[in-house]
Formats: sequence, C-alpha cells, structure tokens
Amino acid sequence: MNKSELVERMAEEAGISKAAAGQALDALIETITLALQNGETVSILGFGSFSVREYAAREGRNPQTKKKIKIPATKRPVFRAGKTLKEAVK
Repeated sequence: MNKSELVERMAEEAGISKAAAGQALDALIETITLALQNGETVSILGFGSFSVREYAAREGRNPQTKKKIKIPATKRPVFRAGKTLKEAVK
C-alpha cells in the first residue's frame, strides 16, 4: 500500500474527504518527525512506538575493493510494534 492508497482508505474509514485525510496523514508524519528530531519518543498505545537509536562508529570493508573504511556514528529512526499490532498480524 502506498501513500495515496493509505489516504483513500483513511478517508473511507473515517468518513472524511481524501483532502482532509491527506492533511491528517501529513500532519501525523510531520509531528512524529519533529518529535524524533527533538530526541523524543512517540508512543501510540496498541500500535507501537517511534524512537531514535544511536549507532556507534565502526570499521567496515568496501565490498568491491576490500579496503577498510570508517563508517561514522549515526542516528536512525526505529519503530517498535506494540502488542496489539503484533497480535493482529499473527
């Protein structure tokens, strides 16, 4: 399912226009993004939580040349599914 299909399904389920569903989805994504940028965790009960995980710098290898390369430390967004979502997918 892509974004436009998600917006269409949201509009049907909520009984609102596609435009309103699109705005709601965009607002949700923007809000979660801003919270993660500020180092916050976003938890949606029954669905899951979004957080930022820090990964340390490490040494790797270029698969083509086999030379060692330094991979810098980074922060990545992480989603952890909640119990209700996990059980629904079983």
